Amino acid sequence: MDKKNKDIIEQENTDQNYEETQKLGDYYTSLGDYNQAQKCYEKAASLNPDEAAPYVGLGIIDFQQDLLDNAEIAFRVACRLAPDCSRAYAGLAMVAQKKGDYEKAFEMYLKCLELNTDNLNALLGLFQISCKMGSFGKIIHYLQVYLDMHPQDSSVMFSLAALYVKEGRLEQAKNLLGDILSLDRDNTDAVNLLEEVNHSLTKKQMAGV
Repeated sequence: MDKKNKDIIEQENTDQNYEETQKLGDYYTSLGDYNQAQKCYEKAASLNPDEAAPYVGLGIIDFQQDLLDNAEIAFRVACRLAPDCSRAYAGLAMVAQKKGDYEKAFEMYLKCLELNTDNLNALLGLFQISCKMGSFGKIIHYLQVYLDMHPQDSSVMFSLAALYVKEGRLEQAKNLLGDILSLDRDNTDAVNLLEEVNHSLTKKQMAGV
């Protein structure tokens, strides 16, 4: 066997070992066995040093154990290796949110959603941060984009309706709450919010606004 073919086979074996080790790390993480998960992620990183996924994995298990500084370092390495890794930016956002740095969390969640508008965890994280900061324009946009792809996600629909109410966009809120109740007529949160919206609309009409 010539050297070129030998190198190709060795690389294929390394790639296969990397994939298997990375998956094993994810499996142990799902079980909460962080010691074994860490060993797998560290081995995966040594097998393929240019891949971001093992560092995302390490960041997640550090975050789960409240080792926030370690988690931040791991997520930063992942971002450096793969600037388009949305999960790494979501990780940095979660760390910043846990540390109470809401402006940074807001920025990182936005970056994550720019790369992947379908990331529900980032979307909900941005919703929480927006409520704390009183800044709703960006999150409304991403909620609308998400609903274009998942038009029957009632939890996201309700979040968007609640933001419409905060922004004074009562007719849009009313229409969206009606859509929720057409999917789930027993949704008490939607029923109660719709009652508030109708009350506010009636007051506006009576005031001639």
